[in-house]
Amino acid sequence: MSDLIKDINFVGEEVDKKAVTCEVKVTDNTAAEGQRKLYIESYGCQMNFSDSEIVASVMQENNFGTTNDVEEADLVFLNTCSIREKAEQTVRKRLTVFNKIKKRKPGMIIGVLGCMAERLKTQLLEEEKMVDIVAGPDAYRDLPKLVGDVDEGDKGVNVFLSRDETYADIAPIRLNSNGITAMISIMRGCDNMCSFCVVPFTRGRERSRDPHSIVQEAKELFEQGYKEVTLLGQNVDSYKWSGEENNKARLEKKEKEEEVEEVVNFANLLEMVAQVSPELRIRFSTSHPKDITDEVLYTMKKYENICKFIHLPVQSGNSRVLDIMNRTYDREWYINRIDKIREILGNECGVSSDMIAGFCTETEEEHKDTLSLMEYVKFDFSYMFFYSERPGTLAEKKFEDDIPEEVKKRRLQEIVTLQRIHSAERNALNVGQTQKVLIEGYSKRSQEHFQGRNSANKVVVFPKGNAQIGAYAHVKVHDCTGGTLLGELVEV
Repeated sequence: MSDLIKDINFVGEEVDKKAVTCEVKVTDNTAAEGQRKLYIESYGCQMNFSDSEIVASVMQENNFGTTNDVEEADLVFLNTCSIREKAEQTVRKRLTVFNKIKKRKPGMIIGVLGCMAERLKTQLLEEEKMVDIVAGPDAYRDLPKLVGDVDEGDKGVNVFLSRDETYADIAPIRLNSNGITAMISIMRGCDNMCSFCVVPFTRGRERSRDPHSIVQEAKELFEQGYKEVTLLGQNVDSYKWSGEENNKARLEKKEKEEEVEEVVNFANLLEMVAQVSPELRIRFSTSHPKDITDEVLYTMKKYENICKFIHLPVQSGNSRVLDIMNRTYDREWYINRIDKIREILGNECGVSSDMIAGFCTETEEEHKDTLSLMEYVKFDFSYMFFYSERPGTLAEKKFEDDIPEEVKKRRLQEIVTLQRIHSAERNALNVGQTQKVLIEGYSKRSQEHFQGRNSANKVVVFPKGNAQIGAYAHVKVHDCTGGTLLGELVEV
């Protein structure tokens, strides 16, 4: 795996490797004899990884099994991320590698899926001739047809964005699965128009999945032995569904006109999934500060198996910068939401964030507002970036990317340094406490130690003793680092 992706070098890595997050995952080797072999390399966020599981399921129904060796593949998909420029550069590098393999194996089909598909379809297909298939996030049902088109000598293209597609009836194939934790996509698209973000243009409008299909998927996972599910959406707090409509914009219009009788919101959905079993942990991501409600927080408090952890991206601590980012809340609103989290769920609830250093026109004083907000909140951890202008976004059209790169990097380093301090402080609060941990596997450093996460999403490492992977354990924390809690098994 490390050799496969050794050319990856993300923006900000020279500042701090923990300052960025853009994971890469490849498919497992599951192809049976007689099946064509599918290799998927997925970049970016959990939504992309979840989408790859849908793609694998669709293609399995058409006699494709997965492989972890691109050299053996008949069909190669890159599931792409457009959030950062460096991620796109990396995808282009990977396509160059794949095309070298294709010269030795002319029958290989190469496709680009996901967020890069719409924006780069012309360059990749026609100008640079690097791929055979381009498919957007709402076109995965069409992939067998697109592969058939290529088999017949044509190119395969579908970047249509749907207002209704949720893939609710497709059972994902769990890729890279540990058999303990799984993702469940509850909605697609995004109606927010943050000025720095390409997601509304690459994933389309918000639409929510039938809650009954979500609960059924959670039940099936639990029956298969999974102990934790993460409910996924670009903005889970705006989940809204009725039997008449799943498109949020249209549903809210019908609500105003009193044309719908019953609406399921995110708090309702959380409760429905939590009731599958008290032994099934529930997580969710991502929340939006403008939408997370007290009802959601009280639902989290009501059920012990809903993990006490919230990823609540702030992006900036300055109200003027938040306004030109079009985040639709200000500093005071964000602080109010943090205060409510602490009031309802307590100081032990984990809170993480995203932050952007050096957004357009950001002054030094406004940067210091981000640092002071961090001091107020004390996030458990954060995903931190310096601003990278993305083509087609509102910011690219309206603002000049006017902060010098060296200033962006210096501001990012100050954010990273402060976050390290806060992470260590927050972890130190758990020293001496006994934590309930879901054991996910062996420690990265030792086969004699297990690791898992507590409710607040902190990694806990401890000698394995008589514990079992996939079981809950009670661990008394005796020490910590900035990223890990260290402890010993105890009887409760």
